[in-house]
Amino acid sequence: MSESLVAGVDSSTQSCKIVVCDAETGRIVREARAGHPDGTQVSAAAWWDAFQEARRGGLLDGVRAIAVGGQQHGMVTLDEDDQLVRDAMLWNDTSSAPQAAQLVEELGGASAWVDAVDLVPVASFTGTKLRWLAEEEPDNAARTQTVVLPHDWLTGRILKDGNGFQEWTTDRGDASGSAYWSPVTGDYRHDLLKRAFGRDVRVPRVVGPSEVAGRTADGMLVAAGTGDNAAAALGLSIGPGDVVVSLGTSGAVFAVHDRPVGDVTGAVAGFADATGRHLPLLATLNAARVLVAAASTLGVDLDGLDQLAASAPIGADGLTLLPYLDGERTPNLPTAQGTLAGLTRSNATPAHFARAYVEGMLCNLKGCIDALARNDIPTRRVLLIGGAAAAASVRSAAADIFGVPVLVPQPGEYVALGAARQAAWALSGESTPPEWDVPVAATVEPSDPDAGAVAAGRYRDLVDARHPGAVKR
Repeated sequence: MSESLVAGVDSSTQSCKIVVCDAETGRIVREARAGHPDGTQVSAAAWWDAFQEARRGGLLDGVRAIAVGGQQHGMVTLDEDDQLVRDAMLWNDTSSAPQAAQLVEELGGASAWVDAVDLVPVASFTGTKLRWLAEEEPDNAARTQTVVLPHDWLTGRILKDGNGFQEWTTDRGDASGSAYWSPVTGDYRHDLLKRAFGRDVRVPRVVGPSEVAGRTADGMLVAAGTGDNAAAALGLSIGPGDVVVSLGTSGAVFAVHDRPVGDVTGAVAGFADATGRHLPLLATLNAARVLVAAASTLGVDLDGLDQLAASAPIGADGLTLLPYLDGERTPNLPTAQGTLAGLTRSNATPAHFARAYVEGMLCNLKGCIDALARNDIPTRRVLLIGGAAAAASVRSAAADIFGVPVLVPQPGEYVALGAARQAAWALSGESTPPEWDVPVAATVEPSDPDAGAVAAGRYRDLVDARHPGAVKR
């Protein structure tokens, strides 16, 4: 086998993507993908089928090490023979929202959960899904003997296929999204697991960031793997002062930090990262979907929306949008609706409307950046990723509203690249991961941060007026 090839897998909600890279430079040698079925409950067997389809044709020939980055939080239940009990419940399955509220109250409120595991349970987290399973499907709950996360399951399946499986494993980054592993202590909280499920079950061993999870019979090293956000952070090589703002259908804001966050408001989830540090993260429901709605309203495509927004001034002459089109998670306003305020004859133009939608999306994410700052996590620059980051109006507005330089990496499969970088790290045996360059598409400096601050302030005032107490100052 080649001495220098590693592979990274992104097993996401939508698809399985595999990149094969040069272990020293990170240069992509070849790549492939295969789709996953749609839905919020999906058989984990479909992830293995997609992995097999993507690797056909010799994609992994010569690969010496592989790692899996996977969608976080999903619940994969196994019986005493390691067979799947039921379809996996994914992060975006909200069935367990009532159980999440129950668990928060039972332990004594949000602060008790922050003290225990540095986050407050919501429906996406695995522990809440276990409570749902125990209450709604007692027969399946009785059959369940082991619970693993999506990336754990695919890592184990690769090892089983290669006759190298010894035990189920996970890593800090993924385990920290379960709500029963603590990034504060580095240990499972079996008391919380039993509180959620009614009894204890087997859980995967947490391996170190550069530790080897196993080897296949032909010698391919299988690294620890991690959750998707931690893999993306590794793929982007972020360091102190870097804040990633991801503009997918929903939004995410995260950074690396050297200690647990302990955000008593519960807004910042104190996940672990894939290097031994921490990955404080906030998520929003409304990001690129806001722009899709704006384009539909104005009867233009996304390029047309970008051009309209770019032609209007910063602040849209006072037109302000609260973009809670599907409710919102951050701030926690699940039943809220969108609000458009400040409409006058002079700003009632398509360009101003387009600008207000762009800025509303970004001001909501600015609130997430402010939440990091309240927890002593500074922002030196923002790395803007996701499909909406391609729009020139979004890039320029982001720099002004965030008030810092905005770096836009070249579009890429950063979860898969982060997994590949982890595989290269495990293969090298070094104390730190290899240095891989992140190609940059654009760097945008603020052109008028004062005007951006005024727009952000007007946005916060509108949130206070419509939803008192929702935004912390």
